Amino acid sequence: MEAEQNRRPGLTLTILAVACVAYVLQQTLVVPALPDFQTSLHTSETWAAWVFTGFLLTSAVVTTPIGRLGDSFGKRRLLVISLGIFAVGTVAAALANTITLLILARALQGAAGAIFPLSFGIIRDEFPRERVGAALGLLSATFGVGAGLGLVLSGVILQSLSWHWLFWFGAAPIVVALVLVWRLIPESPVRTPSRFDVWGVLTLSAGLGSLLVGLSEGGSWGWLSAATLGCFVAAAVILVLWGWVETKVADPMMDMRIMRERAVLWTNVLAVVVGFSMYGTYLLIPTLVQLGRGLPPSLAAQVPYGFAGSVITAGLYLTPATVMMLIIGPLGGAMEPRVGARWLTFVGLLSIGVAALMLAVAHTQPWQLIIAISILGIGVGLVYSMLAKLIVDAVAPQVTGVAMGMNTVMRTVGGTIGAQMSAAFLTSFTVGQTGLPAERGFTLTFLVAGIVAIIGLGAVFLIPRTAPVVADPVRDAIPRAETASST
Repeated sequence: MEAEQNRRPGLTLTILAVACVAYVLQQTLVVPALPDFQTSLHTSETWAAWVFTGFLLTSAVVTTPIGRLGDSFGKRRLLVISLGIFAVGTVAAALANTITLLILARALQGAAGAIFPLSFGIIRDEFPRERVGAALGLLSATFGVGAGLGLVLSGVILQSLSWHWLFWFGAAPIVVALVLVWRLIPESPVRTPSRFDVWGVLTLSAGLGSLLVGLSEGGSWGWLSAATLGCFVAAAVILVLWGWVETKVADPMMDMRIMRERAVLWTNVLAVVVGFSMYGTYLLIPTLVQLGRGLPPSLAAQVPYGFAGSVITAGLYLTPATVMMLIIGPLGGAMEPRVGARWLTFVGLLSIGVAALMLAVAHTQPWQLIIAISILGIGVGLVYSMLAKLIVDAVAPQVTGVAMGMNTVMRTVGGTIGAQMSAAFLTSFTVGQTGLPAERGFTLTFLVAGIVAIIGLGAVFLIPRTAPVVADPVRDAIPRAETASST
């Protein structure tokens, strides 16, 4: 089977890309539908927002331990399990008739967050070395491509059908990917035995949960209220406790000695920065484009910076970024052997910063949005593909899953903070008593996202030019077999 696979790397890459796109589609399909959830399920804006945030929370928590289990029991096997969980969660979301059931179903969907790191690990294990960079670039590009397609398809579906169909349609590519992975992807021979780190998962869950509650509820509770500050203090304390736990357990979900290596540490810092700046910019575009739609002339006149577009129009504005990511991701992977991942990461992050700053000063004309969004797509396509390559180059094959899992978690955490920042600014700055977002909220969000990206450029040069391959120090001290035969 392995020999057959070596003759068909394109097939493996296509199947993994389908799995990754299916996951990201479900991440963003719900964004335009949040008002529909609020109305049809008779709930508050805050609870409706948890349909999106709950997905990110479970994704952040389970991605790393499932990545580690993939290193131990087989990446293909855990990918099949993740896709199975994802399919069940998607069908449950389609059948949900209360906000509680929908949030629980979305949390179950988020548990499939290890699809990306497991796919990256399969590429690392199975592909010829000269093809790894381009393949990682294409898989990384699917993150942005799926996000853009999700916003566009959501508008098309919501104009004709109920929000339940977001999940019925979304289940189809998940089932297709599940069958294809199960039947056609070979199991990786690279194994690292491990145990499930219960305490690590519990403390990380509690810490990230407290952080997300504070970020999502801060606008309604007040950012300086005792409840909000209490959530942030609890998050800080619990996350420090999580770090301490990971240094004490015999088989941690995230070995802090690996994370302290410069190449891994600063690549994870960049993941937070990129997630923050991308989501702080990307998710604001649909709101800006739709602002003013359906309002009486008197109110519409108070938001001249809005485009009064439909949900479909809002998604189409993001199409240039989607196209750029799809082109630039693989192109960056092909250029990496000649240019170097560090410099391509620098160019990509600089592009993200420039795009956000352009939007901060010019966002009232369609051409301004299109140019900035195209530059943003170039930056995201480059950075995402290079982050994966930097991690793969820095760690041993036995720990690729766990290292990529942590990098995905950092990107998710950064994206969650960026998304909540944009929501906080839009709710904090409104036009009089109308409740409509003031232009200042958009400007500040774009400005902060751009500044964070520019500051993050410094982290690029803290990554070593040639990173030593980091093995797993806990397992290296134990004389156990590190490989197993293919299943």
